[in-house]
Amino acid sequence: MNMKKLLVVDDDKINLAIARKVLGDTYRVILVTNGTQALTYLGQETCDLILLDINMPEMDGFELLGKIRELETCRNIPVIFLTADNDTETEIRCFREGAIDFIAKPFVPEVMRSRIGRALELEDLRKSLADRLEQKTREVSDIRNRSAQDALTGLWNRTHTEEAVNELIAQGIPGALFMIDMDNFKAINDNYGHLAGDRTLKMFADTLRTLANEGDVLCRIGGDEFVVFVKGIRSKAELGNHAADIISDLCFKLEQCQYETNSSVSIGIAQTPEDGSDFNKLYNCADKALYYVKQNGKNAYHFFSDKLQAETMRAGKIVDLKYLREVMSRTDSGKGAYLLDYDSFHHVYHFIHRFVERSGRNVQTILFTVSERENEDLDVTEMECVLELLEKAIYTSLRRSDVSTRYSSKQIIVLLMDTNRENGDIVAGRILECFRKLYTGGKVSIDYGIARLESVGAGKTDSLSSPID
Repeated sequence: MNMKKLLVVDDDKINLAIARKVLGDTYRVILVTNGTQALTYLGQETCDLILLDINMPEMDGFELLGKIRELETCRNIPVIFLTADNDTETEIRCFREGAIDFIAKPFVPEVMRSRIGRALELEDLRKSLADRLEQKTREVSDIRNRSAQDALTGLWNRTHTEEAVNELIAQGIPGALFMIDMDNFKAINDNYGHLAGDRTLKMFADTLRTLANEGDVLCRIGGDEFVVFVKGIRSKAELGNHAADIISDLCFKLEQCQYETNSSVSIGIAQTPEDGSDFNKLYNCADKALYYVKQNGKNAYHFFSDKLQAETMRAGKIVDLKYLREVMSRTDSGKGAYLLDYDSFHHVYHFIHRFVERSGRNVQTILFTVSERENEDLDVTEMECVLELLEKAIYTSLRRSDVSTRYSSKQIIVLLMDTNRENGDIVAGRILECFRKLYTGGKVSIDYGIARLESVGAGKTDSLSSPID
């Protein structure tokens, strides 16, 4: 059993000698003659109890005790004052300054050993109770954490996430809420079993942890829906890059799993404070942005503020049918295809589809897909520039009777009116040739597929995939 260590501080060497003689058989006794020596020792070592003389030159016991308590490792060491003053005022000050007892001089060996023994027993009891309290606190914390965590992935559940995000917002900390959803996850469960689905969800969670920054809140809402609160001030460009990294990494790992389910990742983004000042508002906005992605090709991300702005602009039109009639009625020749937002294009597409059913006219659908070359990593800004150049090539290569829209962050659809398959290939080649002249970066390749717009119940359509280098 290790001997308890006592530090005795007294400028009287006779008192130190008595202390060693009385206590040396039971304890390991360290003797110093002033406050400076005591602080030097305590700066390097520790002890179980300090016997401290009050009346010392240069630094008295009360001043020394104050300096000892400033040391991180010495804040809980019990202190017994040694004093020749046995008046009530001195006793009161001893306890007020934080001592647990005092021993009067001259020393009475039995009294001295008894008071020190009792003080050490009380300290052992205090430490035991403190350890038990800490253990219980950890156990309660573990239970609370487990109840706040998703059992499968270990991420936070919605209840905890809502509290954590609201607390950050209450502290004035801005951020963005990412709602992340796996496209076609049900097909993984259906085709490969729920164990494969569980492994995929765990992979999702691990990837989100890897990409998270310090202070981000990661959550599994349920099923294949995840939420990440990205903490701190971020520009849209930074948030977009972060979302693109998540999509890229998760899709790469899905490809490694070799699932034949065409699974991908979609993300809706809402920012605080502009989109909402609490979790529920941000969640609803991010959910709407995610729905927009789902309706516009999936495998991409979208900001709620962009969706809101687009909806606000569309809300001011109130002329959809008239607009459609004007689009379809224009027959002037020359270059300049109509480049529409997807919602407007969706209306036009159905209008043309009904037109084809009734008239049997030839309409070709071309889908252009932009892909990064191997070992190339385009950020959001670069990819946006590529899409804009492709749109410019389409606009300048087509007639005004043709229609185009950006289907997703990497795909563009073109409808060619009164065009057969052969001429459709010629037009696609002309667009790609124009794009080559506009874009010299060499970081992307473009594939296109072409098919005739058929009426419902028609036979199988042809398709073609032709890459551009």
